[in-house]
Amino acid sequence: MAHHSRRPSQPVPILPAILGAMNTTLSSLARLLDHEGLLATTANITAEKGATPVTGVDCDSRVVVPSHVFVCKGAAFKPAYLTSALEKGAVAYLCDEDRAAELADVAPGTPALIATDLRRAMALASAEAFGHPDHDLTVVGITGTKGKSTVSYMLRAVLDGDEPYAHAGVMGSIETFDGIEREESHNTTPESPDLWRHLANARKAGLAYMDMEVSSQALKYDRVLGLDLAVACFLNIGRDHISPVEHPNFEDYFQSKLRIFDQARVAVVNLDSDEIQTILERAQRCERVVTFSAKDSSADVWASDIESAYGMVSFTAHTPSWEGPICLGMPGLFNVDNALATIAICEVLGIGHEKIAEPLSHARVPGRMELLPSPDPKVVALVDYAHNKLSYQRFFPSVKEEFPGYRIIAVFGAPGGKAYERRHELPQEAAKYADYLIYTEEDPANDPVEEICQQMADATPEGTAYEVILDREEAIRRAVQLGYEGEGPAILCLLAKGDETRQHEGNEFVPCRTDGEIYEEAVRNWHASHPEA
Repeated sequence: MAHHSRRPSQPVPILPAILGAMNTTLSSLARLLDHEGLLATTANITAEKGATPVTGVDCDSRVVVPSHVFVCKGAAFKPAYLTSALEKGAVAYLCDEDRAAELADVAPGTPALIATDLRRAMALASAEAFGHPDHDLTVVGITGTKGKSTVSYMLRAVLDGDEPYAHAGVMGSIETFDGIEREESHNTTPESPDLWRHLANARKAGLAYMDMEVSSQALKYDRVLGLDLAVACFLNIGRDHISPVEHPNFEDYFQSKLRIFDQARVAVVNLDSDEIQTILERAQRCERVVTFSAKDSSADVWASDIESAYGMVSFTAHTPSWEGPICLGMPGLFNVDNALATIAICEVLGIGHEKIAEPLSHARVPGRMELLPSPDPKVVALVDYAHNKLSYQRFFPSVKEEFPGYRIIAVFGAPGGKAYERRHELPQEAAKYADYLIYTEEDPANDPVEEICQQMADATPEGTAYEVILDREEAIRRAVQLGYEGEGPAILCLLAKGDETRQHEGNEFVPCRTDGEIYEEAVRNWHASHPEA
């Protein structure tokens, strides 16, 4: 096939870390934005103030440090944020034209950069101020409708080897780690000032890699503008994130995803994805394209002899440089795709079988395909982040095949304020495989949980058993009860929240227990109240 090459692996070189950023000043930032057509005007940048050093950019007044530029952005922005940022040592602010007059009154005499396109200006200014740390790291960007986190964690396991947190930083939907900061993530891909701060921290910490998920929102709204990706991995595409606050239609979503190839040296592409010809065509913008497939032996990286059993998947991997057995320590036949993506990325990076097989055998992803047993074989739980149509189409058939004879009881909801199509699609997909559905809360934000669950109930195919339990903990306890009291063994699929410890309610992220913790307590309590069982 003409769309990929069988040439030997050509590793992307790892550049040595250079501690410390280049010398950036207010004047040089202004010149950069002007050169890019992003500068409307400046205010209060005299020759003396223009020589002021700038070492970073922030868009959150709570994290501002001296010598940074503060970005005034967003519908929720308050002038008090700028006042706070200046008190903490910000040397200037960046804003759009609509806000310039108001802020000039709030901070008279303060140097200001006024942008024609604030998002693009913020991204390029952040990269410049932090000294382009991406040039001193090997940055791998992973995008797709399903599987980003799993591939990221598999790749991280390989890159770190037997020294966790030693070599690779990570930015994704679960966790952010940059060698200095480690925290639960709010966004799959952070806003550009935060993104570049994490990259700068990784460089300072001496990490060699940054392994990051790249969301469609990050690509659409220029959060990763200017970022040099050594590898861009495109996993798959399905209909998701279509709403008034995300993408107006599938084409907008798909085109946003494809933008990842515009800033990468090497493309890694799943030949089994929908819309593959369009993906491959766009990937040709990269210097090299490497393909992978769980079905097509013409791919550069492919699998044969795929086998699955209770909680274990194995296959033989074929790459241009090696062939050998791979065993995954997590259930899910679709994880063959994710492992092949990881292997293909490693092929680009020049990492061989001897450094891949062992890490993949023990790779774990918090809240992803986590198999939680109980004291007897009658009930087992599977915790996963599956939350959209494509992930359900991969998740449920795999569960059905890997756990034959088990009743499938699924607990899930749909989010508020976005991705409205899930309220109709998820019940319809789950009903094809599950024996019982329980609809509950899942980050309802400002939408009533009752309304979301009612829409899911209305979309449930006739004849499918279901119930609505608004409280998520109560819903999981009910699933445990149904599991033990029904005929035969049961697998409880606790979906969408994974390992998360916060629930998005209203405008707040309220602390909550993980699904796994709730399940394990429910199992203990059930056995305590049924000692004869």
